[in-house]
Amino acid sequence: MKKSLLALAVLGGFAGVASAQSSVTLYGTVDLNGRYVKNDGSAKRVSLGQDGINSSQLGFRGVEDLGGGLKASFTLLSGVNADTGTANSKFWNRRSTVSLLGGFGEVRLGRDYTPSFWNTTVFDAFGTNGIGTSNDIKQIQATDYVRADNSVGYFLPSNIGGVYGQFMAAAGEGNAFGRYLGGRVGFAAGPFDVAVAYAQERVNTGGATLRVTGVSTGAAASIAATEESYKTLNIGGSYDFGVVKLLAYFNQEKIFDYKDNIFSISAVVPLGQGEIHVGGEMSKLKSPIAAQDGNKVKKFALGYVYNLSKRTALYATGAILDNGDASSISLTGADSAGAGGSATLVPTAGGKSKGFEVGLRHFF
Repeated sequence: MKKSLLALAVLGGFAGVASAQSSVTLYGTVDLNGRYVKNDGSAKRVSLGQDGINSSQLGFRGVEDLGGGLKASFTLLSGVNADTGTANSKFWNRRSTVSLLGGFGEVRLGRDYTPSFWNTTVFDAFGTNGIGTSNDIKQIQATDYVRADNSVGYFLPSNIGGVYGQFMAAAGEGNAFGRYLGGRVGFAAGPFDVAVAYAQERVNTGGATLRVTGVSTGAAASIAATEESYKTLNIGGSYDFGVVKLLAYFNQEKIFDYKDNIFSISAVVPLGQGEIHVGGEMSKLKSPIAAQDGNKVKKFALGYVYNLSKRTALYATGAILDNGDASSISLTGADSAGAGGSATLVPTAGGKSKGFEVGLRHFF
C-alpha cells in the first residue's frame, strides 16, 4: 500500500525521514501448506510446512526522486516463519540494502542476494521453493550461498539492448564464510533468456558441508578449510514457447578436490487459470575418497498451481529424491547427519525420500 499511514508509521521506527520518501511500500507473502514426507528406513511424517511456491516474508521498500534522473532507494526484507509466527535469527535476513540509481545503473550496499544464486532460482520452474526445489540435491553446501553480508554491488542499466548484469564484492569481517567476489551477466530478448555467473568465497574458519556419508563415521562431514576459496560456476537459460516455458541450468561448486556438478531441466505449462510445473535434477560428486566419488543424487517433481486471483493461489506438489549409495539426503533438505528437514529420520544410505504438499499462497 503506497504512501499508506500504516507503512509510514512502521517505518518511522526505522528512519526519522520516512515521510520524505517519494514512495513507500509495505509488501509481503504468506505461504503455508500441509506436508507429508516418507524416507526409507524411517516413519512417515505429516507437518505444517511453508514456502511451497514462494518464500513467506515481510518487506518495506522506498524510493526518493533526487532529480536529474537520480534516485535513492532502500529495501528491508524479513523472512517470516508463518507456521509458528516467529522471525528468523537475523530479522532482516532476506535483504537489507540502500541504493543509488541513475543512468549509470545501480550501486547497492548491504545484505543482498549473490550473483551466483540467481541462475539456480530464476531457471528453476519451482523457484527453489518447497519440495520441488532443485537445491536439495546438492552434495556440497556452503553455509549461505544465497546471500552475502557487508556487500557492495553494481547492476548494469536496463537500457543496453537486453544485456543485464550484477557484480558483487563482500567483506568477510570475521565470518566463517568470508570475502565474496562474484558476477553475473545475461541477455534477455522476447521469450529468450540466458545468463552465466561465477563467484569465489573465501572460507575463513571451519568449512563447507559435505553431504555424503563419511567412510568411518557414516555421518555428514565438514570439509575443514582455512583461507580456501569456495568456487561456484553456473549457466542457465529459458525459452517461452507460449504453450510451454522450458528452463535449464548447470551449476558446479568446488572446494579443494571436491566438485559437485548439478544439472537441472524443468518446465512450466500454462493451463487456464493454472500452471503445471515439472522438473528433474541430478547431482554428481567428484571426491578424492573412492567410496564417495561419482555418487549421484536424482530427483523428479511435479506440481500444479491454481490462481484464484493475481495474489492468491492454491498449489500441490509431489516429489521423489533417489540417493546414491554414499548419500542420505531428504526432500526437505536434511543431510545424513539428520540436520533440518521434515522427516523423523533421513533416508538410509542409498535410500529414497518421497513426499507431497498442498498449500495456499497469498501476496499482499
